[in-house]
Amino acid sequence: MQSSSLYIERNSGLHALHPLTKLALLGLCLVLAFALPDIRWLLAAFGLLLLPLAAWGRILAPFARSGFSIILPFVISLALIQGFFAGGDTALLTLGRFAFTWEGLLAGLTVSARLLVALGGTLLLMLSTRPDHLMLALTERGLPQALGYIVLTALQIFPRFQDRARVILEAQQARGLETQVNLLRRLRLLVPLIGPLILASIVDVEERAMALEARAFSRPGQKTSLISLHDSGFQVLLRTGLLLAALALIVWRLLPLVRA
Repeated sequence: MQSSSLYIERNSGLHALHPLTKLALLGLCLVLAFALPDIRWLLAAFGLLLLPLAAWGRILAPFARSGFSIILPFVISLALIQGFFAGGDTALLTLGRFAFTWEGLLAGLTVSARLLVALGGTLLLMLSTRPDHLMLALTERGLPQALGYIVLTALQIFPRFQDRARVILEAQQARGLETQVNLLRRLRLLVPLIGPLILASIVDVEERAMALEARAFSRPGQKTSLISLHDSGFQVLLRTGLLLAALALIVWRLLPLVRA
């Protein structure tokens, strides 16, 4: 049975952290992605912060594989678009009236590096945190259960779509559908895949709603849970430090704009 989330079970210190601690780390990564000035700082943040954390969590291989497979199309497209249209004085390639410049290439790679840092923080959270643990941690801090369920569904939507699409594709292959064909034929294969995928998603929404009502999800009052999350004073201090670091970075980047 396929998992409906990206979570990978490991016995590691990263997995043992409270979900809110990892959520604070994600907030810092998002701030780093947009506050650091250039690609050197961004790659240093990815290499010196995110990769060691992934290794500590024993998820380095899936972290790197997922991150680079997602970011590679952005690197190619942004490098081409920025290289040809961002302008610059150092032309690397000329195609008629268009010039591919070093300055444009660097701008595209910088945007890709920002996406890589933001994506890395998100992957660390999703690969090392069970979605139900994250939902419980948020609701314990006062988040309404409806909003907590929205967060949980957002974390699970893409893995669930992938799992469902894989099942539909395997079922169609069992019925004689050829998938080992050229690119144009593969694009045509999307047509018989989209219909069942949409219908299955609608049925899934209805089944989830019925299951929630059967478990008294909308009933007012205090809810109980079989899950118990471990927190500590050190993690509270760590979360505070991460949030203060993110705030300091924001102030550092905005200060020159205020002075101007």
